[in-house]
This record gives sequence, structure tokens and C-alpha cells, in this order.
Amino acid sequence: MTRALRSIASYATLAIGLAGILALLFAWQLPPFNFSDARTDNAYVQGQVTLMSPQLSGIVAAVPVQDFQTVKKGDLLVKIDDRIYRQQLAEAKAALDAANNALDANAQTQETAKAQIASANADVDSAEATLANANSQWQRIQTLSEKQVATQSSLDTARATLDQAKASLAKTKAALDVANQTLKSAVINRDTLKANVASAKAAATLAEINVENTEITAPRDGTLGQIKARVGQYVSAGTQLTSLVPDTVWVVANYKETQLPGMKVGQKVTFTVDALDGKKFTGRIERFSPATGSEFAVIKADNATGNFTKVAQRVPVRIAIDPDQADADKLVPGLSVVTTVDMKDGGDGNNALASR
Repeated sequence: MTRALRSIASYATLAIGLAGILALLFAWQLPPFNFSDARTDNAYVQGQVTLMSPQLSGIVAAVPVQDFQTVKKGDLLVKIDDRIYRQQLAEAKAALDAANNALDANAQTQETAKAQIASANADVDSAEATLANANSQWQRIQTLSEKQVATQSSLDTARATLDQAKASLAKTKAALDVANQTLKSAVINRDTLKANVASAKAAATLAEINVENTEITAPRDGTLGQIKARVGQYVSAGTQLTSLVPDTVWVVANYKETQLPGMKVGQKVTFTVDALDGKKFTGRIERFSPATGSEFAVIKADNATGNFTKVAQRVPVRIAIDPDQADADKLVPGLSVVTTVDMKDGGDGNNALASR
């Protein structure tokens, strides 16, 4: 009886050992369990999760949404107190008005200078005519004086009139130069005033953007995560207020490099979702990662060591989910899935390496 029990125990131990070995072979998909289909449980649902943050600082004035609420593009998520920014906008608009007024005043200055130039030209013409007349009178009186017909007083008067006409002409020419310089200065100053207007306009636009940025709105349709913003809370630029998860999702499966041979873009994929009690969905391989996951790690492993052990690396594979599937709306980023690639499917002919 004891010998029989020992035989049974030996057989039981052998069976347990074989079962363990078979389990390891199955887990690693080694012969005789190296099926044609490539399977992995290192796979997850992914989506474009957007972290919502303000671009400026301020006190939270309103939070009209709740955790996990569905929102549409443009819906208000968080409102920041905008009183300071509206005052800055009013100040910027006032500065813009002042710059525009200065530019308009410059245009008026130019017109005034042009009128002064025209008036100075007329004065020069008048002064030249007066000088010509005074010079003629001087010559006539001088001739008469030489003949002792004109008196010395007349000669002195004619001489004084001539000198006065010459001075008047010089004065009008100087006024003409001043008018020309005034016009040139106004023309040169106009470029500076235009630059001031452009600067003031940019400041006003920036102030308007700041006012708009006090309202954080949904950039697209989707579902919100947890709301971290609270009314009365002071937030600064970059503070995470909430997150937005759009409806578009996909699967990223991390396959071992030894599973890649024969894997192609377009091949059919089936996957089950743990959270949905193993419900099966279908999809297609969309593209392959340009490098293994280890290459994107913050701290990379240094394989140039004496105790190197070869480990099969994993390559992320993006899988597009087929549309119009029941319960597909329940697939959310982060869920664990188990994917199986139909290696018998021809796909589109591009394998994992040739697809890039």
C-alpha cells in the first residue's frame, strides 16, 4: 500500500511539473504552443487626452461644469475674473486712440507746412518784386544825384528802401526754409507715429486676447475628467484645471520583436476588454512605432555591460478600431485589452519594417 501511494505521489508530482512547463510554454508561445496568430495582453486603449490649463493668472470666478460631464466644442469650462484684464484692454484702446490722434495731427501738420511753404513762396515773390522796384528807384535816384538833380535826402531814402527790400527778401527766404524743414520733419516723424500706432494696436489685440483667455472653453467635443478648479482659487498659467477626453480612441499593443515577422499594416485584429467582461471587438493594424518602447524611456538601459542578458524588446503597434460596433462607446483611454493579430490575413502588403 505504501509503495502504491508513493507511485501515485510520484505521478502527481510529475504531472504538476509537466503542467508548469506547459503553462510556461503557453505563456511564452513556444513550441508546441507557437500559434500562427500573434497575441499579447500588453495592450491598452488610447485617446487624445487634453489637459486644460489657463494661459494667464487670476482668481477662478465660475466653474459651470461637473466631473465626467459631456461637453461640446466651445462650452465654457472655467471662468477667471477678468476685471483687471478688461481695464488693461481699456488702457490699451486709449493708447491706440492717442496714437491714431497723433498720426492724424501729423497729417494736419504736413498740410499746414505745405500751406506755409506756399505762403512763403508768395512772400518771396513779393519781396523779389519789391527789391527789383527798390533797386530801380535806387539806380534812377543815383543817376539824378550824379547830375545834381536829386537831393541827398532822396538818395538816402532810395538807399534805405533798397536795403530794406534786400532784408525783406532774405527774411522771406528764411521763412520758406523753415516751412520746408517743418514739412520734412513732419514726414520723417510720420514713420515713427505709424510705428507707435502699430505698437498700440498690437498691445490692444494682446489685451483682447487676454480677456478672451479668461474663459477656458472646450476645444472639441468630449467628456471631462475630474474638475480640479474651485471658485475663489488663484490659478497661474499652466495650472491643470481639468482634462478633456474626446470620443476618438484606438488601441496600442506592445508586441515582442519576435512576434513582428509576418505582421503587416491592415491585418485584422481582434481584442477583448477586461472591463467589459471579455467582450470582443475588431480592428486593423494602422501603423508601427518607429522604435521599441525602451528607446522612448527617460532612463535607457545600458546594455554595454559584462552581465548582459538578452531580453526581447517590445514594439508599440497602433490598432484602429472598426466603426459601428456595439458598446464601442464604452472604450475609454487606459483600459487593458488582449489583442490577437490574424497573421494569415494579407493586410496591405507592407510588413512591420517596410511600412515606415
